[in-house]
Amino acid sequence: MRIGALALQGDFREHLLTLRRLGVDAIEVRTSEELETLDGLVIPGGESTAIGRLARIYDLIDPLRSAISTGLPVLGTCAGLIFLAAATTGPEQPQLGVLDVVVERNAFGRQVDSFEADLDVAGFTDRVHAVFIRAPWINKIGSTVETLASVVEPGGEESHPVFVRQGNILATSFHPELTEDTRIHELLLEVC
Repeated sequence: MRIGALALQGDFREHLLTLRRLGVDAIEVRTSEELETLDGLVIPGGESTAIGRLARIYDLIDPLRSAISTGLPVLGTCAGLIFLAAATTGPEQPQLGVLDVVVERNAFGRQVDSFEADLDVAGFTDRVHAVFIRAPWINKIGSTVETLASVVEPGGEESHPVFVRQGNILATSFHPELTEDTRIHELLLEVC
């Protein structure tokens, strides 16, 4: 099985290390030719506008959209969630529009407001320790999107979806690659 990590910007190396620990052939992806060789894909966290702009420069928007729309399993984390989403609440930016959600960038606050939380995840028996760094949250979910985990913002009362699934698409607001827990990456492999 070959899983790629979109290697335009962000923490793709950490995802590759996690996948390799699981015994997967994991490669950096920067071209449509590399994309065509995959059984699954990770779109990492980083800076979503930079990822989108670089995807345009590398002429990857349409190939990515086509591959995911026709069933390529994908995991988007943090900025990857934003890039997969149908829209954001803020200014327009390059997005694939394949995940029927509306996302708010940096919703939990600035870098200094980053935090960690233990989440109950649908289908997992033990909680997932989640690292949120300038994280987005999901404001609106389409009818075919399943919420797998939500979190109450620190000091707040309202719960926000932070882990969703829509068919072959998994997306988190947090960074599973920054912990030793491999279950979210394993879930991607199951979708593959």
